[in-house]
Amino acid sequence: MSDAPAFVFRPATRADLPAVLALLADEERVVDPAAIEVTEAYERAFAAIEQDPRNEMLVLAEAGTGAVVGCLQATYIPGLGKGGAERALIEAVRIRADRRGGGLGRTLMERAVARARARGCALVQLTSNKARADAHRFYAALGFARSHEGFKLTL
Repeated sequence: MSDAPAFVFRPATRADLPAVLALLADEERVVDPAAIEVTEAYERAFAAIEQDPRNEMLVLAEAGTGAVVGCLQATYIPGLGKGGAERALIEAVRIRADRRGGGLGRTLMERAVARARARGCALVQLTSNKARADAHRFYAALGFARSHEGFKLTL
């Protein structure tokens, strides 16, 4: 029997918001969720995600403690391509800095892809900062192919 903790993949709750924001605050170090200020803007954004059937903030949490060790946001986009099937857009993928390298990222992404497949999505897409070479290798190892150039316009 393994001593490794079991993990639960589930939609984030309002109680998870400080932990999710801590993951998004710094990719290179562990940020204490108690140090995170949950502003009104974060509250509004989380409420909008939670109320939208095409958006999910998903977390990977330790089964025993409930500690959030990973997160991602999935947005389901209807479209006329791919025979009218939905596609899933995955963003804000994070694993807590002190928990990387043990397969949790793979677990998080595999469960997100399975969720998209079960929903009937024909495609899962994501973007990643060009500077994140390790993340690019990770996504390629999961079967994601570089197929498009992405562009962003800051408003």
